Amino acid sequence: MNTETLNLNTSRGATTAVVALPAGDITAAVILIQEWWGITEHIRDIAGRYAKEGYICVAPDLYRGKVAKDSEEASRLMHDLDTVDGLETISEAIVKSRGAFGAQKIGITGYCMGGTLALRAACEMSELAAAAPFYGDIPEERVLAKLNVPAIFFAGSRDNWITPEKVEVLKKAAREYNLPLEVVSYDADHAFFNDTRPEVYDASAAQDAWQRVLAHFRKYLGEAARPTGA
Repeated sequence: MNTETLNLNTSRGATTAVVALPAGDITAAVILIQEWWGITEHIRDIAGRYAKEGYICVAPDLYRGKVAKDSEEASRLMHDLDTVDGLETISEAIVKSRGAFGAQKIGITGYCMGGTLALRAACEMSELAAAAPFYGDIPEERVLAKLNVPAIFFAGSRDNWITPEKVEVLKKAAREYNLPLEVVSYDADHAFFNDTRPEVYDASAAQDAWQRVLAHFRKYLGEAARPTGA
């Protein structure tokens, strides 16, 4: 696995993306959207995990170099991020993934704030082939109704932010609009996938979700590159 930095240009200013590259023939990419903390070591680790599975993984830096030191700063950074700016940065990451690395099919995933943007992008960007948002907020019905990308959404039943009631709204929209969406809920907290936060991490839920994500991307992005030595 190799790592690179990809330059991104948007109408709100330049930023970069962390890129993890597999050691093999590249056939597909995953856009990874950060939690509200920023591009942390946890996000870099997830990018590396995708690369080890044979995917290009591109994690755009939505905060342009800032990483929150605590939840108060994370909340401020998240609320300062304009949704349009975030989506434009994601779109630029998709374009650059094709141009710089020759990605043919592209999926998207994200956690917390990143899950919100990943689901929103899946509703609005036809360039995407699959989506796997984790415990992100639910967009309004008019946006959800546009979802054409096969998506799997992960939630925790003990999540006090993305509550079971919010998840029910998502399920209801999926039924009403016949959306290509699967919802998977665990008896877990918000951020259950984050193994750097023992107070919320749930190993069983995280491991099951990871296998489901990989199966989802293999189905809709095609088989990834075969890692060297596999």
